[in-house]
Amino acid sequence: MRVIVTGGGTGGHINPALAIAQKVRNASPYNEILYVGTKNGLESELVPKSGFEFKYVTAKYLRRKLSLENVKTLFASIKGVMEAAKIINEFKPDIVVGTGGYVCGPVVLAAYLKKVPTIIHEQNVFPGITNKMLSKVVDVIGISFAEAEKYFPESAAKKLVLVGNPVRKEILSADRRESRMKLNLRPDVVLIYSFGGSGGQLSLNEAIIDVIKKINGQKNIKIIHVTGKKMYGGFMDNIKKEGIVLEDNIEILDYMYDAATALSASDIVIGSAGAITIAEITSTGVPSILIPKTYTAENHQEYNARALEKEGAAKVILEKDLDGKQLIKAIEEIIENKNILKTMSLNSKRMGNTDVENKIYGTMLNLVDVKSKSNK
Repeated sequence: MRVIVTGGGTGGHINPALAIAQKVRNASPYNEILYVGTKNGLESELVPKSGFEFKYVTAKYLRRKLSLENVKTLFASIKGVMEAAKIINEFKPDIVVGTGGYVCGPVVLAAYLKKVPTIIHEQNVFPGITNKMLSKVVDVIGISFAEAEKYFPESAAKKLVLVGNPVRKEILSADRRESRMKLNLRPDVVLIYSFGGSGGQLSLNEAIIDVIKKINGQKNIKIIHVTGKKMYGGFMDNIKKEGIVLEDNIEILDYMYDAATALSASDIVIGSAGAITIAEITSTGVPSILIPKTYTAENHQEYNARALEKEGAAKVILEKDLDGKQLIKAIEEIIENKNILKTMSLNSKRMGNTDVENKIYGTMLNLVDVKSKSNK
């Protein structure tokens, strides 16, 4: 099977696309995968690192309100559709799979116009604008939450398949003991892994400085904090302004390339509540402190976070309530009570879904089979 996978902009779209691509690659040595993204998007860096062929098309962000920028987006999209059509003509895919982000628009639309079977995957309860628009033309829509059904057009109801959120193979297969050895962690050291999504989170970056002040130099706690690439310089400037000389137990990164190791070695994860972050945390079975980003569409991150809180797998702090004091309090409530830590871990693991890729791959095979028979 020849497969084009597309999705970009943020890790929330790229990581599930990579998980699907990995499943396709591992399912058969005869499968071929091409990833199509944007030239300067995060996917242009991450996809080649994962060993997949990468090509790019022109695409621009579509704003939810009418604006002159959307006129530019329209022309960019037309160019992107033409570029995607050329790639499709050359690669001759059996199916095109999109995981969201504005690059999906031209690629999936070109596939539709070329009569190539299409699937889109929506990670959140509230569909992104690109997936909502594409739902009218694609063959199948994979959703991750049953509640998502009511937010798609009624005309798309028959296309919906509940599959869940895919998690990259390296995260599912990571071994906690090996990961902690890789990070040189003693058994008694508590690892706090903190990150605000692939692009970082300003509110978390500001609050974590007080946590670093308190924990800096402590032998039994280690913090790995990921700032986001664009925020790294400013964060390190703030560390200097605060007069903090970082000890060995504090590690600050601009981006985490080995999330599998960090997640599996962690005792607590602190982060935003993107759907893929939630899926990766629960598949690993790590307790979490979740800080939903307030500016996300339809406030979908708070819905994601509350789902874990309801099951006793996470503590939730809203951005409007977040400061260093609140974050320290939440951390101490977890790490100072081993029963709470263990219970949260068990609840997190119970919520994890590790069979998503098989569901998506099976749906892909079925669609290709049905389409090929109907074309005969």
